[in-house]
Amino acid sequence: MSSLNLDDFTDLIERPDGGVRRDAEARRERQIVPPGALGRLDELGEWLAAAQSAVPVRPIEQPRVVLFAGDHGIAELGVSARPAGGAGELVREILEGGRPVSVLARRLGVAVRVVDMALDCDPASLPEAVVRHRVRRGSGRIDIEDALTLEEAEAAFRAGVAVADEEADSGTDLVVLGDVSVGGTTAAGVLVAALCGTDASVVTGRGGLAIDDLAWMRKCAAIRDALRRARPVLGDQLQLLATVGGADLAAITGFLLQSAVRKMPVVLDGVVVAACALVGQRIAFRAPDWWLAAHDSGEPGQAKALDRMALEPLLGQGVKVGEGAGGLLALPMVQAAAALAAELPEKPTEAEKPEESEGPKGPTEAE
Repeated sequence: MSSLNLDDFTDLIERPDGGVRRDAEARRERQIVPPGALGRLDELGEWLAAAQSAVPVRPIEQPRVVLFAGDHGIAELGVSARPAGGAGELVREILEGGRPVSVLARRLGVAVRVVDMALDCDPASLPEAVVRHRVRRGSGRIDIEDALTLEEAEAAFRAGVAVADEEADSGTDLVVLGDVSVGGTTAAGVLVAALCGTDASVVTGRGGLAIDDLAWMRKCAAIRDALRRARPVLGDQLQLLATVGGADLAAITGFLLQSAVRKMPVVLDGVVVAACALVGQRIAFRAPDWWLAAHDSGEPGQAKALDRMALEPLLGQGVKVGEGAGGLLALPMVQAAAALAAELPEKPTEAEKPEESEGPKGPTEAE
């Protein structure tokens, strides 16, 4: 029996300030560019103002990429184009600056934090700051066994909460949240199918490094088998994460919920994060008000999850690489929305308008 009471999040999470949002909308009406002319940027600026409880909105000055990493036992079935246990190598490439997220983060001046939750590698091969939250080495093969024990799921969830607190306490004002995993999209597909009541084929995508038709069929079968194990525990979200999730997915869910508690906006990257957000919504229905969907990756499971949460992606670039890369692409748009909302001048009021010139006067009688 877990000592973690997930119902507490329902009470702790408040919606962004509606009164401030109305003030932001009113200010937008007064600006020199007509409302609606900036499209989604108007909506984003008002959302940020409500999240910050500030009008005008403050600029996004300290964003951060946070990536939770883990290997999944289901990858042994050949459901991924990457070898089982290969997520550790991806993490090393990120830390060395060679992955897409590394390049984009350098260009945008954003720090990247990687948190190892269940990589299948020697922890000594990675920096202590990366591995200090690790719960176990790899997650179980979810088609035939639980990903985690309930105790491990709770520890991973609490680790995600702790990381969110660390970020909020350090002054992070917006997080781009992603994952680094092998087999993670299969676990995500199970969660989405279970929570949306759909079949495996509806949520089975090709992954970041695209798989062929045979691998797709293996992945679909794996999701189908794991789905049978997920359905009996749908009423207990922590048990669901233990049964068919993984340590990285449990941590992401904890991070998302605690970020909402701390009123720290989060940009969701790919299908894995979207699946965890769907679990988070089941736990606390107001939590999605603090999240933005960065982009449409083309993964069917992501589209299903975002639709269920009524989150519309900002971009549609089809970026499937994961690792927060698609989320980073959306960051300049969010920053632009904040800048426009704060810096566009307001139209002068009637009292502020300059008096109209009366023009030259005609000759006087004396003249």
